Amino acid sequence: MIRVIFIFFVLLSNAIFSQNKLNLIPYPTEVSVNNGNFTLPETFALSSELPKSETEYFKNRLSSDLKFKYSNKSDANLVYFQLPKSGNSGKNDEFYTLEITPKQIQIKSYTKQGYFLGLQTLIQIIQSNQKNKQIPSVKIEDQPKFSWRGMHLDVCRHFFTVEEVKQYIDYLAMYKLNTFHWHLTDDQGWRIEIKKYPKLTTVGAKRKESMIGAYVDNTFDGKPYGPYFYTQDQIKDVVKYATERHITVVPEIEMPGHALAALTAYPELACTKGPFEPATKWGVFDDVFCPKDETFKFLENVLDEVIALFPSQYIHIGGDECPKTRWKECPHCQELIKKNNLKDEHGLQSYFIHRIEKYVNSKGRKIIGWDEILEGGLAPNATVMSWTGVNGGIEAAKSGHVAVMTPGSYCYFDHYQGDPATEPNAFGGFTPLDKVYSYNPVPTELNAEQAKYIKGVQANLWTEYILDFKQVQYMIFPRLFALSEVGWGTADSKNYKEFEGRVINEFKVLDKMGINYARSIYNISGKVSAANNGVSYELSTSQSASGIRYTLDGTEPTINSAAYQNIIPVSKDLTVKSAYFENGQLKSAISSQSFKVSKTTGKKITLEQQPSENYSFGGAFTLVDGIIGNQKQLGKTWLGFQGKDVIATIDFGQKIPFSEVYFNTLDNKGSWIHFAKLAQVFISDDGTNFKMIKEIGKQEILDAKGKIKLNVGNQNSKYLKIKIKNAGIIPAGNPGADSKAWLFVDEIGAN
Repeated sequence: MIRVIFIFFVLLSNAIFSQNKLNLIPYPTEVSVNNGNFTLPETFALSSELPKSETEYFKNRLSSDLKFKYSNKSDANLVYFQLPKSGNSGKNDEFYTLEITPKQIQIKSYTKQGYFLGLQTLIQIIQSNQKNKQIPSVKIEDQPKFSWRGMHLDVCRHFFTVEEVKQYIDYLAMYKLNTFHWHLTDDQGWRIEIKKYPKLTTVGAKRKESMIGAYVDNTFDGKPYGPYFYTQDQIKDVVKYATERHITVVPEIEMPGHALAALTAYPELACTKGPFEPATKWGVFDDVFCPKDETFKFLENVLDEVIALFPSQYIHIGGDECPKTRWKECPHCQELIKKNNLKDEHGLQSYFIHRIEKYVNSKGRKIIGWDEILEGGLAPNATVMSWTGVNGGIEAAKSGHVAVMTPGSYCYFDHYQGDPATEPNAFGGFTPLDKVYSYNPVPTELNAEQAKYIKGVQANLWTEYILDFKQVQYMIFPRLFALSEVGWGTADSKNYKEFEGRVINEFKVLDKMGINYARSIYNISGKVSAANNGVSYELSTSQSASGIRYTLDGTEPTINSAAYQNIIPVSKDLTVKSAYFENGQLKSAISSQSFKVSKTTGKKITLEQQPSENYSFGGAFTLVDGIIGNQKQLGKTWLGFQGKDVIATIDFGQKIPFSEVYFNTLDNKGSWIHFAKLAQVFISDDGTNFKMIKEIGKQEILDAKGKIKLNVGNQNSKYLKIKIKNAGIIPAGNPGADSKAWLFVDEIGAN
């Protein structure tokens, strides 16, 4: 009986905790909800001793909800106490406490930055309780786990105005991010005024046209774009605006690659004479900065002006995706390699980065770069931004270098966040809200000492397919909420549903601000699992599953369609269409999923080499889930392998007859994706000894445009193995030359 009572009180306390959990993003590290409430007065009294700039921000944020006046400290509703620095053991500069009692609200911190973060928490509490004018009595002690909590914005592929950039900074401030990474130069446009080199903006800030639609369509709009750039006065204004919100602006000046816009303005900085033009396509291009004294002098002069504009400790120098084609053909580069006893062109890239770092360090600043700056050896004081996966960050941390984690599979917000069929055109990938929320920036491969070098986390927004600021909003919200909590250190994937509830509540704030956020969270999610005679398809939504309606005959679901109650068995070709309804009204997009069932569907499959994290949704099972990938959308239905072959073994469970094997592979050279160069089919009865029954080469794959159907004769076996050979190193003359090619594969079927 005592044990039963104990369990009852545990459950009751958990229920009370759940009910008392505040609607805050990111959730604080320590929260105590106390008895009583503070009643919001008609006019909110501010202590005249409050820090001025931050308090003006607070007033502006709540100007449509509250009236304000200043008063002495004893009569004020909000007061502030600065804590003595001597007592901050274990606390950082962003630490704050917020205590709300029925009589008064107090914020304490060591710095104005801490006060500002406390105000953000208070704003969220007031906004979520504005209707009843009662805010709960709480005591919050809070500080972030990571010192770098960043968002990136690419303004080169598509440009955004000063006012739009300021709005972007406001979004970061609202959710306690503290770093704005401003990507200012690239192949498609140079966006920062450099007074010593005016042609960078008169020539390099415009392009003759832009690619539109899916990359594989190779379609252009025929419209001149630009010149678009920020004057130095505008940049000073943005930096000041960010500083007032305690956000550091980190500028990125790309080198040695992604330099076409600069080379168009000053072709003498290249290895060849050109002619050049700012890129109209997306992707990576062979023409890069030539590492000669003239180039370094140019870059040093550019950096002098950049450093004068940006007070940030770090200057981002890019360093990514630098093809070595021109360097291999350049007599000067080859002589430089020989003269400096460099191993190869990768060593030359390291030489380039080392030389730039030495100059930046001489100005009292540090460099940060994408993880390709590891090529040929990392510069002594460089910080690595790990984007191609987590390995760059691991390597940096293990060698005593600081790293910021921004792996594409979790932190690229230009990826799809919902079903690609119902989402705007995007770069590819599949990074939904729950995946972002599940990310832990500290790799498990690091020990406690090495983990100290992980400075933080950042999400990136590349804008090839983002045409305007409304779409910027759509791509970052609500995923920015998840990033915020990951960076704060309070995200727990086990509590994702609770976080999801806070996200939906926060939508009210976005609605009030007129922000165009993605509503993918309401859409129906489908989970495919192995089942007898095929697969099963389980539908779910962030709301009550009782609101799901679906059809199996290809018609659009209505409120009168079948209510979803049980997992749907899929043993034959069919299309499931589903949607979420609330109070008789359609609340979600209509999701549609077609299945093509074959003898491999739902069977056990193993891969000898795993796909890249960016394109690994569903793992090996994606190749036997009955879903054919869309060749224009590299979302969740494809597996991507960089520099690796696909070697897949399917276990039928028993010997079965079949005479045809099929699979699809992709060609999208601008994204470094190449058709397979060879495919082989094997069979076995014991899973150990395999016999090859079919082989096709590159030309046959090209002729079939990657849609491979192989007549393998009448077979009867328990195991089927397919080897699909990666194209290998990308040849000269192609985007990404000398880099490892990507191989994309979807469904492997047999009939």
